[in-house]
Amino acid sequence: QSQLVESGGGVVQPGGSLRLSCATSGFTLNSYAIGWFRQAPGKGREGVLCINRVGGSTTYTDSVKGRFTISKDNAKNTVYLHMNSLKPEDTGVYYCAAAYLCGTAGSTMYNGVNYWGKGTLVTVSS
Repeated sequence: QSQLVESGGGVVQPGGSLRLSCATSGFTLNSYAIGWFRQAPGKGREGVLCINRVGGSTTYTDSVKGRFTISKDNAKNTVYLHMNSLKPEDTGVYYCAAAYLCGTAGSTMYNGVNYWGKGTLVTVSS
């Protein structure tokens, strides 16, 4: 059974940093692209970043450029979201997802997702 489990969320002050982890099982990271999405209270789910099967990354939203990066450790079957210079507007539930591709023609992987994690809450507040 394929699963994704997020961890690393919490409360952080503006300007702080967090590293989220997405632990996968039931498949290898050479087989799927892994994307991070977030959902703020009362809003829809937004794509953040994606890492493809060979390690290339795609940034889905300009609001995180220069602040967030994505990486993976194939040996640990884990993908990481490194978040720096956090802002209150980064608050939300962060989900990781697995799909064959990060997306095509400027779209995210959302419509092609095979598996979703259950999310981890990030709160940026003073």
